[in-house]
Amino acid sequence: MTIIERHQPARHRAIFLSDIHLGTRGCQAELLLDFLKRNESEHLYLVGDIVDGWRLKRWWYWPQSHNDVVQKIMRKARKGTNVVYIPGNHDEAARQYCQLTFGDVRVQEEAIHEAPDGRKLLVIHGDQFDGIVRYARWLAILGDWAYATALRINTLFNWGRRRLGLPYWSLSAFLKHKVKNAVQFIADYENAVASEARRRGVDGVVCGHIHHAEIRTIDGILYCNDGDWVESCTALVEDFDGRLRIVHWADEMARRSTRLPLSAAQQLAAE
Repeated sequence: MTIIERHQPARHRAIFLSDIHLGTRGCQAELLLDFLKRNESEHLYLVGDIVDGWRLKRWWYWPQSHNDVVQKIMRKARKGTNVVYIPGNHDEAARQYCQLTFGDVRVQEEAIHEAPDGRKLLVIHGDQFDGIVRYARWLAILGDWAYATALRINTLFNWGRRRLGLPYWSLSAFLKHKVKNAVQFIADYENAVASEARRRGVDGVVCGHIHHAEIRTIDGILYCNDGDWVESCTALVEDFDGRLRIVHWADEMARRSTRLPLSAAQQLAAE
């Protein structure tokens, strides 16, 4: 297979992305840009926390790579991709623009995605099911600060891994999955979101917010979380046959770099 053939983008019926947190040092913008270059879709759902307004209010951080991500998304919209932006709690200021269109990107409070087999999926960010965000905003901000500190440690940790020639690995995500309280919070959140989908009379739900990618059935409701681009670098994709799956892009990049000869890997890194 030639390098040009490797560059052919994968095509999907729909892609769901959330919790990108542009405007923060933890955002894995380069990995996301690589994903956007190598994946096309008819529908692209931006499921909240795309830009981190909380952090930008305190400290301005906007490197070229973050601007490149925005431009790539806008270019997809101009070329015919149906791009729907559903704001989350970190970009909640955009909620005042719901039902408006900016540069071919539609801003909505939520969406209903219809699968090829007719199943209806509620698409929401999901912060309304997080009691801390809803009822104790000061605690949410404190938690955001602690989370940012953990991500800085994660950045230093991965800097050391790169020096050793090792691929990206999320220390913060690993610890979150091992802490009992965090595991219980995730389970409670998933059950609350699934209950809302059942109340709405839909077949499933796609959400973000908790930075934990997952596909599972909860009492007959299909629960999908597309993860994030801070810790796990994941996306939820729907293929043309309706199959939903989670793509772990850091793992994909690591596999790609091991398959290619050194000169080809250097060529791809330079794109």
